[in-house]
Amino acid sequence: MAKAFKYGLKGITGYLEPAERELLRSLFTDVISMLEPEERANQDPLAALVGLDTEAREPSDRALRRLLPNVMKNDDEASLEFRRYTERSLRESKIGALKAAALGLDRDELLLTPADARHWSAALNDVRLVLAERLDIRDDADAEHVHLMQDWSQAEDVESYLALVYNFTTWLQESLVQAMLQSIEARG
Repeated sequence: MAKAFKYGLKGITGYLEPAERELLRSLFTDVISMLEPEERANQDPLAALVGLDTEAREPSDRALRRLLPNVMKNDDEASLEFRRYTERSLRESKIGALKAAALGLDRDELLLTPADARHWSAALNDVRLVLAERLDIRDDADAEHVHLMQDWSQAEDVESYLALVYNFTTWLQESLVQAMLQSIEARG
């Protein structure tokens, strides 16, 4: 069974069982595949190099929209313009954090540097955003309903399984954030 992240003399440490590591690896890989930009045959190499995507559009997948939201709620045109200049780099940044976190999944005992902790926190957050969208969490009541699912033996369908995975990643991220805060306090 996983052990919460803690801050101590070694830094931020945690423990994951092999099945938990494989679950996280699978989740990270799934989110990476969602974020991978489409390859276009006629793409301008210079535009790609500087991160410009003249064909960027608002994603149709709700979960991907949570990861790559519009910046201006009431101005679709301005949001699209902003998206064209920033979406590629945002995707690459998120993919980088997910890949960096996945690299740490080769060992049961996790020892995170401050940079590793930031990557893990970002990766877990993106996984949780996708899961929250798949579970249709819109408010505190929805979140409370999902939080009630705590027993793996009661996972009877996809929704209950996703709820358990969401709760696990939430717990893991909360423990990581607490350890990160403790590390900041110890340095201050």
